[in-house]
Amino acid sequence: MTMRIVAGVDLGGTAVNYTFLDESGQFLIKELFEHPARSIDGPEVCINQIIQGLALAADHAGAQLTDVVAVGLDTPGPASANGVLSSKGSTNFVHSNWAGFDIREALEHQLDTPVVYLNDGNAAASWGHVSLFGSQSHATSISAIIGTGLGGGVITSGDVVVGRHGFGGELGHVTIPFHHIEGIDGLEPRCNCGRVGCLESLCSLTAIRKNLLPFFLKQHADHPLAKEEIGTAAKQVRGLAENGDTLCKEIFRVQAHALGLFFDEMINVFDPDALIVGGGAIETTNDFRDWFIDQIRLGMPPQRDEQKSIPIHVIPNGDTAGARGAALEAAKLVRSKEHSVRQPDQE
Repeated sequence: MTMRIVAGVDLGGTAVNYTFLDESGQFLIKELFEHPARSIDGPEVCINQIIQGLALAADHAGAQLTDVVAVGLDTPGPASANGVLSSKGSTNFVHSNWAGFDIREALEHQLDTPVVYLNDGNAAASWGHVSLFGSQSHATSISAIIGTGLGGGVITSGDVVVGRHGFGGELGHVTIPFHHIEGIDGLEPRCNCGRVGCLESLCSLTAIRKNLLPFFLKQHADHPLAKEEIGTAAKQVRGLAENGDTLCKEIFRVQAHALGLFFDEMINVFDPDALIVGGGAIETTNDFRDWFIDQIRLGMPPQRDEQKSIPIHVIPNGDTAGARGAALEAAKLVRSKEHSVRQPDQE
């Protein structure tokens, strides 16, 4: 029996994650299914890797590549809304041939199958939204995905806010009034984009490595992490915080309060139905996750009574969120094409 499915492809710097969505709305791969990306070897090698992994994933799901009627692809940015990577290079894609490369079109040409593109933050945000509200809801949500950087997305009436050039939902580069966060007097959180005070400069693994950990270690030179190389030390902060280390927990308090300031800004812009948090900061123990969410609320300025009840959710299926969101976008593409074909018959 022939299946009609869509694929979700979440391309990172070192690995590709896959899933498939069938016509009944069920994901055929529930867990993480990865394949090496080889993005450092350039576009041609990487595109072939994506397709090779997609065939393996289809076999794992009990399907065939010929069953796939559309593909959703997401990658880190910066890239245009149509999947053209930045001419100045793109995160995780260091090979010179990636500059200005149209990855969506290249994959579509190789597969001879329609491909739709999202950046990785928007894709994860899409899944977080649909997991809460379903695919037909008119709700609005704001998602912040904390990883090496800070990604995320704005979803309203089921659609990702992409923007004119594809930079919609670049939430990591929204500046926040960080001077209101207690305990960081004298810190100048400089972002990789060159500005000071971007959310990403305080709430990401890069923020820990470049800004927060060096700042706090200057005050606590006797801390065990002071003996480590800063990159190695930064990767240990969450584990130590989970176990109650005072300095490391203070770093996560600052991150949560930064997120609280950001969410407060978004509440006053969008009046959303939900706030959603994902990524490494909350892929942790239940107790630490609950403490972190509580700290986000504590970091918010006083609000109107009507705004205080807005829920903060944790994105489910964190490792697979990008691929799931990309698959949802592919399903939307299929529905829109079928609708446009039916329209003439109804006139």
